[in-house]
Amino acid sequence: MKRNIILKLIVLATCITTSLSAQIKVNSISELLPYLDDDHVSVKLKPGVYSIKAEDVAKGLYQKEVKLKNTSKVLLLFEGNHSTYDFTGVTINIDTKVLQAFGKYQVHELQIIGNNNVLKNLTMVDDGSVHDAPTRRATNIVMDGKNNRIEGFHVTTKGSYPYGYGDAFGKGGKVVIPHRKHSACLIRGESNHLKDSKFIHKSYGHCIFMQAASNPIIDGCYVEGEVRKTDDMLKETSGPAFDVDFMTVWGYKLPKGYMLSTGEAGIRAYNAGETIIDGKEYRRGTSNPTILNCTIKFMRTGVTIAHARGKKYVEGCVAMGCENGFSLGSGDAVNCSADCSYGPVYSTTYENDRNYNADITILPASHPYYNGSGSVAYIGGSGHNITLRGTDEVIEKGLAIKVGGDKNNIRLLNGNFPHQNDFKGGSFQIKNLTNYPIFLSAKSNHVAGESIGEISDLGTNNNIKKINRHEK
Repeated sequence: MKRNIILKLIVLATCITTSLSAQIKVNSISELLPYLDDDHVSVKLKPGVYSIKAEDVAKGLYQKEVKLKNTSKVLLLFEGNHSTYDFTGVTINIDTKVLQAFGKYQVHELQIIGNNNVLKNLTMVDDGSVHDAPTRRATNIVMDGKNNRIEGFHVTTKGSYPYGYGDAFGKGGKVVIPHRKHSACLIRGESNHLKDSKFIHKSYGHCIFMQAASNPIIDGCYVEGEVRKTDDMLKETSGPAFDVDFMTVWGYKLPKGYMLSTGEAGIRAYNAGETIIDGKEYRRGTSNPTILNCTIKFMRTGVTIAHARGKKYVEGCVAMGCENGFSLGSGDAVNCSADCSYGPVYSTTYENDRNYNADITILPASHPYYNGSGSVAYIGGSGHNITLRGTDEVIEKGLAIKVGGDKNNIRLLNGNFPHQNDFKGGSFQIKNLTNYPIFLSAKSNHVAGESIGEISDLGTNNNIKKINRHEK
């Protein structure tokens, strides 16, 4: 008798487990919505093209909100735990007019606040004009909660104001032209993971950025933005920049000779933010980010995580056609690469940057040089160990690896933001295995190492040995 009861219990448990793990197939977004707050479900949306329009919002179909410091309206809010959502073959077109449909609220197109969820293989497209800005601001994806993974997404971001000038007319509190940003992916929470996803970024805002994120991982992602010459901006005969006579937020007229990204950072970390985990709100910075095998093109920066705390690790990443390739502050950039066609492959963020280890291969430019700063790399601070590699290709005249001194960055001209410029640099090791020259400014000291490129030394107690390529 007891044996039969045990067998029945085993069969019942097996049935329950099978029931919980069985995939649920839904045929529309309206059928999907009731499952977004469920635990332990596996849901697959039927392959096809779906649309979310402003009139859907007006009908009350999307009224979810998340209340933190700033309340957000959310189209697709994933509140459950231990669930999987398969969007293979699914495209969701989101009308850019939706970004204005909620009034003055910020809009999140997709947000996770549960734990241990997997969302995979969704194509999200902002359908409309690049100038269809949100009423306030917008983000395609927001990851809160803990141990969530987004994998295999393809996201096209559009709709911001002003678009086409980068941050020349403002990005934070002080602005010349009031702006309404639209970023692609915000990672917050605990141990969340963005994997193998592609972002086509045609918006003023960050592509992938981290706030209040602990132990985030960004792995195998591709980011592609757009760039414009300042010369071309200055040719405009109408529009928001023309209306302010091209007077930048930096206090001077937009200069010629630079390339600006129309977006912001490719991958960026902040030292503040808010998140929600298990229903509790946390306010904190970003800590221990890991960035692996990502490619970033045509953004203001490739990977900038100087403002994160703890262990910062970047490996196998490529930055092409960015205004700046990598800025870590401290930490490791291992087996990375970048070109210097529009700006330096590496730049020190603050003069007190300490102890970063960088191994970066300088790639030949795949497009004409337009590097207004003249920097291959800019190095300040101390305690670093830097290796710059490169091939025997003809170098671009006028570009140099700079240690300390003037960055000649477009945002730092005429004495603007002096705390971000004209750094001291010293007491570190550098190995320049490229033909690019090293320029040691008068603010350099106790820099040691070796260089294939020529060495100009205006500093004190520097000891860089000139070597031939076969000696490396």
